[in-house]
Amino acid sequence: MIPIDEARAHVLSHCAVLPVVEVPCRAAVGMVLAAPVVAGEDVPPFANSAVDGYAVVAASVAGASAGAPLVLPVVGEVAAGGYTDRVLQPGEAIRIMTGAPMPAGADAIVMVEDTERVDGGAQVAISKAVQAGDSLRGAGDDVRAGTVLYPAGTVVTPAVAGMLAGVNAAVVQVVRRPQVAVLSTGDELVDDGSPLQPGQIRESNRTVLLGLVAEAGCEAVDLGIVRDDEAELERVLLDAAARFDAVVTSGGVSMGDYDVVKAVLGRIATMRWMQIAIKPAKPFAFGMLAAAPGAREIPVFGLPGNPVSSLVSFELLARPALRQMTGHPVIQRPTVAAVADAGLARRPDGKIHFMRVFASFGEDGRVHVTSVGAQGSHQLAATSMANAIAEVPDGDGVPAGGTVRTILLSVG
Repeated sequence: MIPIDEARAHVLSHCAVLPVVEVPCRAAVGMVLAAPVVAGEDVPPFANSAVDGYAVVAASVAGASAGAPLVLPVVGEVAAGGYTDRVLQPGEAIRIMTGAPMPAGADAIVMVEDTERVDGGAQVAISKAVQAGDSLRGAGDDVRAGTVLYPAGTVVTPAVAGMLAGVNAAVVQVVRRPQVAVLSTGDELVDDGSPLQPGQIRESNRTVLLGLVAEAGCEAVDLGIVRDDEAELERVLLDAAARFDAVVTSGGVSMGDYDVVKAVLGRIATMRWMQIAIKPAKPFAFGMLAAAPGAREIPVFGLPGNPVSSLVSFELLARPALRQMTGHPVIQRPTVAAVADAGLARRPDGKIHFMRVFASFGEDGRVHVTSVGAQGSHQLAATSMANAIAEVPDGDGVPAGGTVRTILLSVG
């Protein structure tokens, strides 16, 4: 058996960052910038009001108070998207809405809550003094034109995409999103809702893996179930190598197994068949596959067939590699030193045990974990409720109250 770190290093060494493409900023969410973005415009592009109220010359209302309001004539009104060429004079006010351009001559805004309309709105009573600059947003207050807004390597979140649109970066350079083909093999698998016949089981691995691939920031492509036919599987895999950036399969990677996946991949791809010192997910295969001699090679991830093993194997080995292909600066899930609220018992066997747990924040501010229950590699029901994986080293386990390194699959 080999250490998990050795297996992961081997996989990562073969999974290069994909080429750069240009996409509209709205389509870039979840992708990684391949070039810095320089702001081409000030944001906001002009000085504007931060509130609904009245634009004034601050010195004109210096003596205003609730007990002695000052009454000013209202000489205009400007709404967001509007404009006034009226130059405000001391002792005057202009009604203004949030986001509207500041009138020339004005240097402050009195919030509408501190005013009262007089004479049908022709005048306004101001009951609070303001200072120059109050409730005013200056041009470039958020971003100055010419500044590097985002460096290469920035992940485009919805907020980042909004800011890109705000500086007119309508098209950006990003690392191409990997297209990852996912397939299941086996005559025993059923996914069409039909009644099970003797020896048949419902397909679940492919469903899990499609979701995990998409969650990793890739485009998951469902190739369905391929029956136990070597010629058909070879055709599907070679076609996938020509069309996609990676392939994920499950099953047929254990030592001593004779399976069409092992037979076909052993013939058409450069594979490494591994036995990793972990539980579950000890068997794992990884290789490079080309559609034809001299063609581009893509990574193939051969995951174990048991559903829990397949999920854990993906999290530990396939997901970091796919994230690396996206150019993401963080390829691993976050890990914390968590408190085991109940003991996580195990027996010494020379392996690291990755136990599925439920994690939550305690009143002490630390992450606390408890086992989700059944830990068998075939018992997906319990694992489906886990939001973390506890890394329990070889030995007798972690006692109640002990600390255990924990991979967080989700937070909250």
